[in-house]
Amino acid sequence: MTAVAHPFTMRPWSPRPPNAMCRLFGFRSVIRSQVHHSLLDADNALGVQSEAHPDGWGVAYYIGGAPHLIKSSATALSDQLFHRVSGIVAAETVVAHIRNATQGEMTPINAHPFQYGRWIFAHNGNLKDFPQHREALLSRIPPELRRYVLGTTDSEVLFYLLLGHVAERGDLHDRELPMRALMDAVEDTVAEVQSIVGPLNPDDSAPPTETFLTFVITNERLLLAHQGGKRLYWSTWKHKCPERDVCPSFGASCEAATRTGFVNHLVVTSEPLHGQNVWLQMEPGEIVAVDGRMRLHRRGAGPGVVAAGG
Repeated sequence: MTAVAHPFTMRPWSPRPPNAMCRLFGFRSVIRSQVHHSLLDADNALGVQSEAHPDGWGVAYYIGGAPHLIKSSATALSDQLFHRVSGIVAAETVVAHIRNATQGEMTPINAHPFQYGRWIFAHNGNLKDFPQHREALLSRIPPELRRYVLGTTDSEVLFYLLLGHVAERGDLHDRELPMRALMDAVEDTVAEVQSIVGPLNPDDSAPPTETFLTFVITNERLLLAHQGGKRLYWSTWKHKCPERDVCPSFGASCEAATRTGFVNHLVVTSEPLHGQNVWLQMEPGEIVAVDGRMRLHRRGAGPGVVAAGG
């Protein structure tokens, strides 16, 4: 894993507009792909959005099965390191985040994504009244994981709480962990958090001090997105793929909704990115994910939608 990008700095938290929050980006593909366009070039790329979300950034990606994590407390759009990292990253799995802080100081250690082993996690949300609930939440994390909570954010606590539930269902270091185990762990974590801090707020325009549990988690093979009140969009196909004539993995699911249950890529983002991708908006409580075989899984998206496979 790469070291924290910038020297330790601390900036005071300042109030944001009533509905300002973080922004997420998650990507999983059957082939190594560059993400420069999504992070920098698109009209509403993550870097552009950082003008309104200036409290840090992070990019995580995998090389040879090992996670690389680079993050900073600087504003992404004005940070030359963000531009350099965005330009070089080519991977099958990428998670990126720009921060608009609600809990914790503006330091690199509090910037997202967070990492444990192969697991990478980024959160767009808040745990209401976190300072008064922090000890109760920490007590639910297994001691062998609790020791790794190093920052002061609610998001990092949420991450390790989720890992604790994953560990109840399998080996955290098993790259072939069943998707059902991860999805069940997410649902149990969301329920446990709400039992302590109160229900999540499904209204995206509500003040950021309410509880929102929108996040992305991956271990490179599995990538899962949960819509917990803050908007999230997903895409597995394009109107027309610009690489259709040269990509060795091009298939019917690249330009149409999958009929087999398998996809060539999954992209999740807080804001639809301009381009050829067809975007679907997730509902509060919905999970969208892909497993190691790139099989699409959904849960909680309304009547008739259930988890695929196991």
